[in-house]
Order: sequence, then structure tokens, then C-alpha cells
Amino acid sequence: MRPIAGVIVFVVGLILAILGLLKIVPGVTQSGFFGLLVGAVVFGLSFIKRPEPDPDAPPPLKPTDRIIGIFFEPARVFQNLRWHPRWLAAFLVIALCSVIYHVAFVQRVGPEVIALAPIEKTIEGGWIPEEAAARAREQAIEAANAPMSRITGPLSEVGGVLLFMLFFAAILFLLVMMFGGRLNYWQAVSIAFYSALPPTVIDKVLSLVLLYLKSPDDIEPIRGQRSLVRADLGILFSPAEHPYLYVLGSFFGLLTFYGLWLEVVGLRNTGEKISSTSAWSIALLLWAIGLILGLSMAALFPTFIT
Repeated sequence: MRPIAGVIVFVVGLILAILGLLKIVPGVTQSGFFGLLVGAVVFGLSFIKRPEPDPDAPPPLKPTDRIIGIFFEPARVFQNLRWHPRWLAAFLVIALCSVIYHVAFVQRVGPEVIALAPIEKTIEGGWIPEEAAARAREQAIEAANAPMSRITGPLSEVGGVLLFMLFFAAILFLLVMMFGGRLNYWQAVSIAFYSALPPTVIDKVLSLVLLYLKSPDDIEPIRGQRSLVRADLGILFSPAEHPYLYVLGSFFGLLTFYGLWLEVVGLRNTGEKISSTSAWSIALLLWAIGLILGLSMAALFPTFIT
């Protein structure tokens, strides 16, 4: 990761924020400030050094070998990432899948429907007073129909993926240190991206198929933006009647545990002094943190669950 990349993203975000605030280009203010955040994070992380490979270290795998190998030979890929923690290829594949699904979802469901859904939930939850509801709806529709939203929407999706993975890797790095293991931050980033790659690709491909098999009227515009695949126990509960059981069940899924297993393989083969017990403990602890956050969101914003 180079400092110039962070500078470029920061400058683009600054331009978008200014254009949005001055109402020269409607609907880009939020994306502009998000770009400022992404640029600042990328710039700061660019000063973290990568581990130096030993003279007898194997040569780095080609990006295509890593992408294909993570599905069939994850241990071999993670062993190579120990010496060469390269994550850009995995990020690009995840970003591409996310952007394709995002664009298809917007076109299939409709930008106005998607923009109004969180507004209606916010009004329902009492976060927006009734006298301001009409104006909030109007602003949401205006932003959704802005020409630049076709560009800033996918870019925000990519930026969100990058920020989440970098933050996730930071927690992973700290937990490994707490358990007495050794792991460079960029090795943690590689584990985060490559352990998420297969579940994400499978999820987005299946969601894309379901998107065109289902009627747009049957697609929930908020939850559907993330995924339409329900390979978890959440399908056993109604989110309206049992929101907490619904959230709890959604964390018990095939793709979720596939990702956890890949995290464990990554920790065991990329880090040092990490036992199988420690690796599983770290992966399950991260899973538990996500579950607690999910249940907390259900308690704070119940209307978004139902």
C-alpha cells in the first residue's frame, strides 16, 4: 500500500465533498466525506512495514494461483502469504463481486425503493419527526436519482469493504498478540481478505441468481442489499416476531462457518506460534463479537430488523 494511493483517494473525496456541500453536484456529499476517511486510513497504513522474507523463502504465488488455490488448497496459499502477504488480488475480486451485485440490485429493485426503505424505517422508529418526514423522503429520492449516485454508490461499496477488512485485520492482529502468537499486520490483512474471498464469491454469485429469480416486490431492500442467500438458522424465525432469535440464527450458517474455518487455516499457516486451539479461540471470539454487535443493533434499531 503506497502513500500516493491514500492521497489520491483523499483528494477525490475532498472534491466530492466540496461539490456536494456547494450543491454543484447533488448527492455526493456523504460519499465525499467517506472518501476522506478511506484516504486518511490508507495513507496512515502505508507506513506500516511488510515482513522481510527469508533468503530460503519460496517465491510468491501468482495472483491467479492464490485466487484459485484459496478454494482448493487454502493451507498452501496461506503458507505462501506468510512470506509474501499480498492481498490486493483478493480485494479486487471481492470488490468486483460486490460492485456487480450492487449495480444489479439497484437496477432490479429500483434506486428510489432502496433509498426510501431506511428512511421509512427511521421514521417508524421515531428517529425522524413526522413534520420532517416528507422532506427526508424528498431528499432521499433526489439523492437516489442523482446521476453521480450511479458512480459514488459502487465506489462507496468498495471503500466500505476496504475499511471493514482493514479494521477486522487490526482486531485479528491484536488478538493474535494477546494469545502469544506472532503476526505482522499485513499478514493479518492477507488472512482477512483471503479467508473472506470464497464465502463472498459464493454468496454474491448465488445472490445474483436469486435476484433475477425472485420478483422485485418480494425482495427486502435493506437486508437484500447485503445478500439474498439464507443458508443459516435465521430462516426458522420471523424477524418481526422474534428479532433476537432471527439475528442469533443468522450467525449459524454454512458460509459463516466456512469463513471461520478459513480464518483458522490462515492463522495456523500464516502466523507463528499459533496453535490450533488458539486459532479456533480467536476465530470464535471474533464471531462472538460480531454476534454481540448484531444483537445490540437489533436492540437499538429494532425497526431495521423487522
